[in-house]
Amino acid sequence: MIVRSFKEIEGTDRHVKSASGTWESKRIVLAKEKVGFSLHETVLYAGTETSMWYANHIEAVVCVEGEAELTDRETGKSYTITPGTMYLLDGHEKHTLRIKKDFRCLCVFNPPVTGREDHDENGVYPLLTEEV
Repeated sequence: MIVRSFKEIEGTDRHVKSASGTWESKRIVLAKEKVGFSLHETVLYAGTETSMWYANHIEAVVCVEGEAELTDRETGKSYTITPGTMYLLDGHEKHTLRIKKDFRCLCVFNPPVTGREDHDENGVYPLLTEEV
């Protein structure tokens, strides 16, 4: 059994800040736990825009605080995401988040991330694996 809090991972290698400065993520469950998914609390900052494409992962996101506009770049359709709203990128959709109010969400990734990922120039997380 693993019991851990987001508070206790602040400032550790599980607390990742993006190179772009638009978000930070506390990665409470990672690939090294070997449970088949990773779990993160991510905050994206008001007034920022982040384009992403999880070509190698499926991601589910639940908003717990704030507001964002989510745009599916493949269809052009936009959605307002507020607390209690979930979105699932089950088709590896290219998408953009425009943050209206600091946006705190819980994210689940499959396959799990290692904690070392950051978006590349295409908004993609590389598919990293844990070294044995």
